[in-house]
Amino acid sequence: MANLLDLKIGQKAIIADCIDERLPVKLMELGCLPGNEVQLLQVAPLNDPLYYLVAGNRIAIRRETASLICLDL
Repeated sequence: MANLLDLKIGQKAIIADCIDERLPVKLMELGCLPGNEVQLLQVAPLNDPLYYLVAGNRIAIRRETASLICLDL
């Protein structure tokens, strides 16, 4: 299954049900929940972090954490 690392800049996807238990609660509070749309906005110069738009929030997520969030492409 795809995760946030598979998105290209500008690409959108829907967060799937397979969110890992290790996902920080703060990300869930910001909208990283199943069924919400996510879009990759920008990649930092050294490829970490990645900047996403989720539920109207612009969020910077480290690559390690982004790999935990599964998507329906």
